[in-house]
Amino acid sequence: MELSSAPLHKGQLPWRGLLLTASLLIYWISPTTAQVTVEAVPPHVAEGANVLLLVHNLPKTPRAFYWYKGKNRDSSNEIARFIMSANINRAGPAYSGRETIYPNGSLLFQKVTRNDTGAYTLQILMQNFDTTKVSVQFHVHRKLVASKITSNNPNPLEGEDSVALMCDPKTENTTYLWRRNGQSLSVVDRLKLSEGNRTLTLLSVVRNDTGDYECETWNPVSTSQSDPFTLNITYGPDVPIMFPSNTHFHSRTNLSLSCQAASNPPAQYSWFANGELLSSSQELFILNITINNSGLYTCFVYNSVPGLSKTTVKNITVLESVTTPSIQVSNTTIKNQVSVFLTCFPKDTGISIHWIFNDQNLRFTRRMKLDLNNKTLVIFPVRKEDSGKYQCEASNPISSKRSDPIQLDIIGE
Repeated sequence: MELSSAPLHKGQLPWRGLLLTASLLIYWISPTTAQVTVEAVPPHVAEGANVLLLVHNLPKTPRAFYWYKGKNRDSSNEIARFIMSANINRAGPAYSGRETIYPNGSLLFQKVTRNDTGAYTLQILMQNFDTTKVSVQFHVHRKLVASKITSNNPNPLEGEDSVALMCDPKTENTTYLWRRNGQSLSVVDRLKLSEGNRTLTLLSVVRNDTGDYECETWNPVSTSQSDPFTLNITYGPDVPIMFPSNTHFHSRTNLSLSCQAASNPPAQYSWFANGELLSSSQELFILNITINNSGLYTCFVYNSVPGLSKTTVKNITVLESVTTPSIQVSNTTIKNQVSVFLTCFPKDTGISIHWIFNDQNLRFTRRMKLDLNNKTLVIFPVRKEDSGKYQCEASNPISSKRSDPIQLDIIGE
């Protein structure tokens, strides 16, 4: 059977030039007793593409095919009809100029628009004038354009601000997916999704929210992924850490201090000693220090964007190396059961004294006691096991020195 080539009149469709596919012919000439169905191919289609309403299980002797927009067979909704006996087709009131009806009842839509989305009904008139009605639906979707992320707050402040990221443009029937640094985002207490996941809101941002965000849009006919959007969280400064950690230094050496504080944008640093500004940098360097350089050193850190500042103070003491102390004792040969006094004479102030016995730290007993800030060691009564070599050691936080040894001999009564 061939399509009619008669000229159009009263809404007749232009059929010349349209080619029937082999599959359409097969469906038309292969009668079956199965129930008639219609399949939308494809059921989801992009705007501007074509969709075929393909009839399956066509009856043996159809007289005519009628297509309607919607599920109601109202004459005003008729798109087109095909009369088998005359091999002609006619357009109905709902014909848009983009529909083509085939002799096997299938209907082709060309260059579909979103208004074409919906249900369509085929009515088949048989030779005995019985009718069969079947409906089908298809959905027309916009082909997604490149998505883009916008933000309502370009520089949110940690712990204070919230920020909303919007995936544009807004498109109906679209799925929105979010990633940060390439990883999918899951909803947590501070993370909210709204507008069908189109808007991502971060409540009370923290510095770990910094990163590259991407949104991906998806519908049944296309996908689109945005360029990365870098979210920059303003924070800090934190309380600065001062390096090195020690507080005592040798005189006549170089003093090198540095300060570090987490901050975004990077913080500004200043150094003060006893209230006097020494440097406006992250590091402080002083050549050949003396005891006059002792005092309170302050690292001041300032972030100009949030207008916040933090400080760390360290009490630094510059010391000289201790000199060698000496020991005095009235007699180095002592009778058993009497007392002995050993006195350490350091040459420096601000030092600590402890005692050495036979090159080991002295283990104190109940017969021993220390006086005058550990400078005097009293043993009473002495015993033979107290015989040996005694030393005192003077130390400060940076050095220590031992006296020459004194040999103490304990003899009988």
